[in-house]
Amino acid sequence: MKGGLAAALEAGRRIAASGAPLAGDLLIAGCIDEEWASVGAAALAKDFPVDAVILPEQTNLELVTEHGGFAWFEIESRGVESAGIEPDRGVDAIALLAPVLAEIGALDAQLAARPRASYGRASVHASTISGGTQFPAYPKVATLGVERCTLADERWRDGETELEAILTRARAADPRFDAVLRTVIGRDGVRLAEGEPVVRELAAAAAARLGREAVRRGDMGWMDSGIFAEAGIPCIIFGPTGGQEHSPEEWVDLASVETCADILEATARSFCATR
Repeated sequence: MKGGLAAALEAGRRIAASGAPLAGDLLIAGCIDEEWASVGAAALAKDFPVDAVILPEQTNLELVTEHGGFAWFEIESRGVESAGIEPDRGVDAIALLAPVLAEIGALDAQLAARPRASYGRASVHASTISGGTQFPAYPKVATLGVERCTLADERWRDGETELEAILTRARAADPRFDAVLRTVIGRDGVRLAEGEPVVRELAAAAAARLGREAVRRGDMGWMDSGIFAEAGIPCIIFGPTGGQEHSPEEWVDLASVETCADILEATARSFCATR
């Protein structure tokens, strides 16, 4: 994302220095909190109702018009704390989650058997687990974190329904099982209409600069584009070439940053001229 932001800033600098103003307004924004609640994008969508957005995430100079969604959940299992030498009194909150973990694995296998998108498949997995306070005691509480990844035509609440059904079956199978499901955050995927003006203008600018038609594809990972889509603002994802995101070795190809800036500048000029 940092390389894409650099490309956007360079495109804006060129436009400002050119002496040829745009036929409309261009807003370049760096939005915080994408990896959690996306409060930056949400504030932008609310306070600046723009006509369209280009999100300059790393896409290898390809147009991403569709991506999946996700939801994070916590399942809190509640047992009875007691000394380890009192098995008739203690109820193991961790062990009671075993059937739930097995069902999550089975659900993921079912999702894997469904038709998948060209860019990935729907999935569910256990993410974190915590519980207990000491070796010689039955744990009173255990918390399981779960992630459900969805395709663009699914809704994140599908995952909530699936997990509620798993908990219902666990309660029926073992009367000691006592658990609650909490939704931490849920985001639906995005499918942008190919006929949107921002898609058309960006595709034309990319083709002119690259000397070929730009690749259009989907992506599994959710992005802040979902916030803009929910607000009714068309948003396409387009950025430079890079890799190893969210790691100390994250990298970007500098030549692609310059190419991206060229395309973003051309798109801003042509899009504003059509409004």
